[in-house]
Amino acid sequence: MILFWGLPGDSPLTAVADILARRRVKTAFLDQHDSLEWSVELSVSDSISGYLRNGSQSLDFAEIKAAYFRPYDTRDLPGVPSEGPGQAHALGLGEALLGWADITPAKVVNRPSAMTPNNSKPYQSMQIRALGFAVPETLVTTDPEAARKFWEKHGTVIYKSVSSVRSIVSKLSSKQAARLENVKWCPTQFQEHIAGTDYRVHVVGDKVFPSVIESQADDYRYACRNGGEAKIKAARLSREVEERCRRLAAGVNLPVAGIDLRLTPKGEWYCFEVNPSPGFTYYQDATGQPIAEAIAQYLV
Repeated sequence: MILFWGLPGDSPLTAVADILARRRVKTAFLDQHDSLEWSVELSVSDSISGYLRNGSQSLDFAEIKAAYFRPYDTRDLPGVPSEGPGQAHALGLGEALLGWADITPAKVVNRPSAMTPNNSKPYQSMQIRALGFAVPETLVTTDPEAARKFWEKHGTVIYKSVSSVRSIVSKLSSKQAARLENVKWCPTQFQEHIAGTDYRVHVVGDKVFPSVIESQADDYRYACRNGGEAKIKAARLSREVEERCRRLAAGVNLPVAGIDLRLTPKGEWYCFEVNPSPGFTYYQDATGQPIAEAIAQYLV
């Protein structure tokens, strides 16, 4: 059995689950909306045993051979109480599933412990550099003067979130620089701007799916908000760069990863991030690359 956990409207989960359903592979989908209806029993000794149960269904952990988890913050879900025993139950279920995902011998996309470095962009940058890619010079600060000096040094600077919370990557303009005093209240990440062409590379096991993005926006994911556009096409990488992407994903223990690269006019490859739970369907829909098929095959 392959266990899915998340929301039924989540397109990456749905894309993979649909492929497995067509293959008649036995699956179970644990809908986070129903967290209050499920209970968990988990025992860990020489082996891992236990059950997930609701009123009509019982799932034996011993029968789960693989899992694909894309959970959302349970506290933000409709139907989950904002406090009290109901919220505690839903959060406890989530913690038990994440704990199981880290220690089970089953295949998991992806293990929570391997995903945690994404919660700290500076730490993840150290991992990326150690595994063979250049990273932009970076400053994380709550000191407005330090931020100004960094901007003066590099001329063109971008800023974004330090954490895994998605933020819109933007260039620091003179108008925005007037608000630098605000970094006193929120640690902010500044990076030298690297000119070049964006690539998103999805790695699934030993398979590599590169996409090239044509866009003039600072953050191509939000290009349409400012009247721009982003054209995504399937691309080819050299064997050396493909292998570096495989080594990077394997080095951070992510069997499925979305790697954000930029190729400079001088032919240098920079890596900005390794996404441990990539929304790959955005790229698959644009390129026709069989990423969901590769994930399904990996799980099987």
